[in-house]
Amino acid sequence: MKKQLAVWTIGVCLSTGLPLASATEPEPTLTYSWPTNAGPLDPRGYSPNQMYAQAMVYEPLVRYTPQGTLEPWLATHWTVSPDGKTYTFTLRDGVQFSDGSPFNAAAAKANLDAVLSNSQRHQWMELVSTLERVEAPDEHTLVLTLKHPYYPTLMELAQVRPLRFGAPAAKPGKPVGTGPWVLTQTRRGEYDRFERNAHYWGNKPAYGSVLVKVISDPDSRAIALQTGEIDLIQGADGEISPGTFVRLRDSGFHSAISAPLATRTVAMNTNLAPTNELAVRQAINQAVDKDTIIAKVLHGQEPRADALFARNMPYADLGLKALPYNPEQAKKTLEAAGWTLPAGKTVREKNGQRLSTELVFLGPSALQKSLAEIIQGELAKVGIEVKLRAEEDGALVQRQREGTFGMIFADTWGAPYDPHSFVSSMRYAGHADYMAQRGLPMKDAIDQKIAEVLGETDEGKRAEDYREILTTLHDQAVYLPISHLTAISVNANNVDNVAFGSTLFDVPFEVMHPTRGKP
Repeated sequence: MKKQLAVWTIGVCLSTGLPLASATEPEPTLTYSWPTNAGPLDPRGYSPNQMYAQAMVYEPLVRYTPQGTLEPWLATHWTVSPDGKTYTFTLRDGVQFSDGSPFNAAAAKANLDAVLSNSQRHQWMELVSTLERVEAPDEHTLVLTLKHPYYPTLMELAQVRPLRFGAPAAKPGKPVGTGPWVLTQTRRGEYDRFERNAHYWGNKPAYGSVLVKVISDPDSRAIALQTGEIDLIQGADGEISPGTFVRLRDSGFHSAISAPLATRTVAMNTNLAPTNELAVRQAINQAVDKDTIIAKVLHGQEPRADALFARNMPYADLGLKALPYNPEQAKKTLEAAGWTLPAGKTVREKNGQRLSTELVFLGPSALQKSLAEIIQGELAKVGIEVKLRAEEDGALVQRQREGTFGMIFADTWGAPYDPHSFVSSMRYAGHADYMAQRGLPMKDAIDQKIAEVLGETDEGKRAEDYREILTTLHDQAVYLPISHLTAISVNANNVDNVAFGSTLFDVPFEVMHPTRGKP
């Protein structure tokens, strides 16, 4: 972001403890980058809306913290009825939307009613289908009544979308939230500008604006940081390659790696040959050397993943063991399934069909590209041909919805989504996981068990249900877990207090501030 450093107003200086200066000087701007524009930023919208930007503009009733807990946010406190079906929230007093209109129970109800009126669009989120009605008995009281108990209710209210709040009277296409930032300018393919929300109820950001430049190429992003065009690179989606991260770190830029946030994994299509065969999926797991990938591609920045969820996720410490890396055993697995290697050929065949599949990855992600190339090379060694397909974000989402992939990167979502929201979404067409699983003979039973676990009130029974679901998916080798992904952050020395968000999907610009004495 721009390197101009200005002085804060008296109120901001007092809140940050920095020296007072002339209020006539321009406000400081933090310059970031992202592969695409932020999108229209509908609080209930999906692609092309970018989640980091939705999190800047819109806020939840309760917020997930980096410590893994929930804290009051737009609601100051809440109670839950003994039967687990009624949640009563007391809303924070004095909160305004960025257009100056009040945030109150009526506004909150209007937002949640809008979600319920279009529930089919949000069916991946179980709370939406579980929510029976929303009431606003007075200005500061919001009551949610559920059809049945649903244990992840508060966690889903903390998510970035679709249960955050926009001004009900906002004009279509104009994002108006209660968050610390307001989207004020967009130039397609160039940048998005966010300015400090003058009506924000919380601590005011030190920066007057955040300029997000559209830079799709990871190498160009690194060059932009080195030349001073941007101030910060942060994310967990291959914003730069791990090798570039190491190079920038070693050249003197401030850098950090987050704690593990989710699981980097490849989903395999059980409804499309040849990955519809269990033996093929098992052989793929046996043929990929995760330890070498982590050492050479990820530069040791992520721990190895042996199952779909990390053990520190709720209900996921099941002792599941990955098929060990053993390319010779992978060959035997394929031979036993009838996939033989004709003389003089490099790709196995069965009944005249080549053992060939397609791996789809996000084109702008340098990391996914590197991982895809390594996987392609590893599988070629055992006679599996992998064709790589790079797609832009929109086309990638379309392939997920239609199931037009052999293999596809399908990382888990991390907290506060894992495991409940991620598992819930497995039941709905439009998600890569549903499409990957739909060829399984026990798919209906898996979906039924998911429905049961989300409504289960007995903790012991809930744990057993999760064990059954996750063990079945593991034994069926639907996924190739690679590593537990982390976020990276690299910044110039003119930015201080750079921190990671509490989830994969937010960047806490509001806590960052210019370095004292640095222009």
